[in-house]
Amino acid sequence: MKPYKIFLFIALIIGALAAVCYFFPKDGVRIGKTELRFPSLDDVLAGDTMRYVEVREVDTVELKRLSDLRDTLQQYRKALTEQTGHFYLPDGDITFFDRFFARAEQARANREVVRILHYGDSQIEMDRISNNIRRYFQNTFGGGGPGMVPVIQTIPSFAVSQYASGDLTLYSSYGDGARTDGNYGLMAKCYRLGSGATFGANASRHSDTDPRVKRFSNITLLYNDRNGNFSATLRDRRSGYDSTLRAGLPGIHTCHWIMDSATTSLQIAMRGFADIYGIMLDDGYGVAVDNIPMRGSSGNQFTLINDTLLRSCYRQANVGMIILQFGGNSVPVIYNDKSLNNYCESIERQIRRVRGSCPGATVLFIGPSDMSTRRGGRLDTYPMLPRLIDSLRTIALRNHAAYFDLYELMGGQGSMVAWVQNGLAGPDYVHFTPAGARKVGQTLANNFANMYELYRTRKNMPKQQFDTLWNAPAK
Repeated sequence: MKPYKIFLFIALIIGALAAVCYFFPKDGVRIGKTELRFPSLDDVLAGDTMRYVEVREVDTVELKRLSDLRDTLQQYRKALTEQTGHFYLPDGDITFFDRFFARAEQARANREVVRILHYGDSQIEMDRISNNIRRYFQNTFGGGGPGMVPVIQTIPSFAVSQYASGDLTLYSSYGDGARTDGNYGLMAKCYRLGSGATFGANASRHSDTDPRVKRFSNITLLYNDRNGNFSATLRDRRSGYDSTLRAGLPGIHTCHWIMDSATTSLQIAMRGFADIYGIMLDDGYGVAVDNIPMRGSSGNQFTLINDTLLRSCYRQANVGMIILQFGGNSVPVIYNDKSLNNYCESIERQIRRVRGSCPGATVLFIGPSDMSTRRGGRLDTYPMLPRLIDSLRTIALRNHAAYFDLYELMGGQGSMVAWVQNGLAGPDYVHFTPAGARKVGQTLANNFANMYELYRTRKNMPKQQFDTLWNAPAK
């Protein structure tokens, strides 16, 4: 082809694209649930002029007991109400976590394990974020082990290595697996044992895993015996431990083993017809943090679980706190007021169900992070995301749940791009890298530490004195 013809062809293509840029509607074209967009001519000529935010440093406030008690409390107040990434509390109630802290302090004396269930979407897979929370609570209140796991874990975890074989059928309220009449259990899924199966667990070999997580001595199997013939045998080859337990009655029960010494490897043989809701791999007494990732979930599963069943599971697991981390999977499909309101109404129902099924638990909702999409040829925050954040925070607080604003922590509008550029989020502009997840998890742990220090301070002061100093104007 002659050079002038090649030039003419390229010019025609550029002219055609310029015409599409000029005439294509600025708000795009919607066909069903699909939205078609094209950059405007101004956007093309202007290029990428978006000003991306810098990654904010997450300040860790060291709450020292200063010589002036008033100054000390002012420091607390600033950390808990002003610093980036603080907890939003219902009605600003600084006593919100007191009930949980009181239970956690007494756990070892009462020879019990108080559980924190961390539900979330793929942002928490592989024990990310949960591991930082677990490390703080077990360092502070005792306890160990990776926590509760399903019989078959389809998502690898840094916390524990596990395996299973036998006659097991998955029933799940989300993703893969058969659906059932609400019989899912507290992990929103269960494995039905048809005759016999074997579960095994080995301590994690990951170098970053806390040593406390790599030991098991306090083992609990939560199940629903269908015919009254279920039995389970726990074996530890290294110590020779071998114990068989059975309830002998239909219904929801636990098999609970306390081993003489901790092990790093165990096996449980199960027989009978039963639904297995979870296996709790703990060490000693204190606090357990259970990582429960639900890939692809928007957090709408809890109202699908039979309420009576859920109440019983929460009670038998001794749940003290429930963390719900959802919203990200719905962001791409929220494009108008109707879809926003529908999702928020559903989330409100989930929070109410969880609180109603576990009235003794403290509830924390973690909202979605910033997420980027291409608009007009540029990476930017999803248009409805800021409104979703505001709505979720309002819903959580009015339903007596604390709220953690992950979007605000990251830096708000456009911050995902900065996190990607700094190696804290991946190239999909949605998920955190291990470094980013660690940053989020440590900020959550710092918040819990600050709340607990304030709780301890208040316990040692007359209420009237505390209220006067806390509410005094800053110097």
